[in-house]
Amino acid sequence: MSVKRTILKGTLILTLTGFATRFMGFFYRIFLSHTFGEEGVGLYQLIFPVYALCFSLTSAGIETALARCVAKRVSVGREREAKAFLFTSILLSVSASCIVTLLLQRYAGFVASSFLKEERCENLLVILSYAFPFASVHSCIIGYYFGLKETGIPAFSQLIEQTVRILSVYLLYLAGAKSGSQFGISIAVAGLIAGEIASSVFCFEMITKKTSLSQGIRKKMRRTANFFQYARELLLLSAPLTASRVLLNLLQSIEAVSIPLKLQEHGMSVSLALSTYGVLTGMALPCILFPSAITNSVSTMLLPTVAEAQALNHERQMQRIIQKSVCCCVLLGSFCCVCLLVSGQWIGMHLFGSRYAGDYIVTLAWMCPFLYTNTTLISIINGIGKTTLSFFINTFNLVIRILSVFCCIPLFGIEGYLLGLLASQLAAFLLCILYLRFYIRSSSAGR
Repeated sequence: MSVKRTILKGTLILTLTGFATRFMGFFYRIFLSHTFGEEGVGLYQLIFPVYALCFSLTSAGIETALARCVAKRVSVGREREAKAFLFTSILLSVSASCIVTLLLQRYAGFVASSFLKEERCENLLVILSYAFPFASVHSCIIGYYFGLKETGIPAFSQLIEQTVRILSVYLLYLAGAKSGSQFGISIAVAGLIAGEIASSVFCFEMITKKTSLSQGIRKKMRRTANFFQYARELLLLSAPLTASRVLLNLLQSIEAVSIPLKLQEHGMSVSLALSTYGVLTGMALPCILFPSAITNSVSTMLLPTVAEAQALNHERQMQRIIQKSVCCCVLLGSFCCVCLLVSGQWIGMHLFGSRYAGDYIVTLAWMCPFLYTNTTLISIINGIGKTTLSFFINTFNLVIRILSVFCCIPLFGIEGYLLGLLASQLAAFLLCILYLRFYIRSSSAGR
């Protein structure tokens, strides 16, 4: 199969699944907002910086490094080594996840009161901690499949995760309503765990059905030296990725935690600040991000494709891939921008029952062309091995957003932060375009 057909096929599978899960998640958010209120959604959203930070520490860097290792090994016919890398990554990631689970359970109260500044999050964090070992298994297996440029299993596992998450929460809610019990937003966190368990069990079942995989792993792992060799390569690749992801998530956590606090400085009560935060992150932003299922799928397929093209010195092919993908993402973002400008108020009022959600959607619609394209641009930059550059671009993006939180929210309210979001996405877009333009010209001059 040609590179173009491989990318299109993988993108189509991931896009259809992404739209299905986002469509389900869209109405799930509506259910949460009507059932637990804007403040409840705000509490739920407040734990996600911790979730993202722990996931980055245990799985995200290894997943990306594994996909790159697998793509390179398979491109030169070393499939057995690729399988051994998978086994090694699971051992490393699960071990780290178990440690993080125990630490989060022990210090949940401290994290809730000192970091999140909201003691009601303590129980939510304890429940959340059980998700990480299962998430690490799921992450490693889909990283392996992405390295092979096979998207069927990762896509279906994503669908299973979302379906089980929503159904488990809805069934718990019905059970509570029937028995007269009052469940809080904690059942939504329990749904996260249920989804991770289901998806990891499915992925593990699929991977163990490959008899050649288990045989290859046993042969490769008989010698302890092999394990340490693969572990060393994975850690050398994943360490900078993990460090950058952890630092970025720390900055994102500071940003997320500071928004309600700075809204209080602007004059809002604690309840109103949490409600505003819940409307923005639980209603408006998911709506803006809904069409990004396409660009996320493209970026997922581009990383191993660009890495393979670079390994084989196919510079011209890589240039065509970059140019076409960027143009398509800009056009998609522009189309979505117009649609959200027209329908944003209606979505906020009729779907979420919130006038503020409509206002935020209309304001954020202007960043769609940059937001959707930036995902693809960062993936391309990672694919050509410039992970340090992508880290600096993402950091610069976050610094602008954090400055808007600390400087603009106390003066202008949430509108100041929305303008900061627009400025950060535009800045990241320009930096990525300038570098890739330089990279393409340098590659052309070197031939």
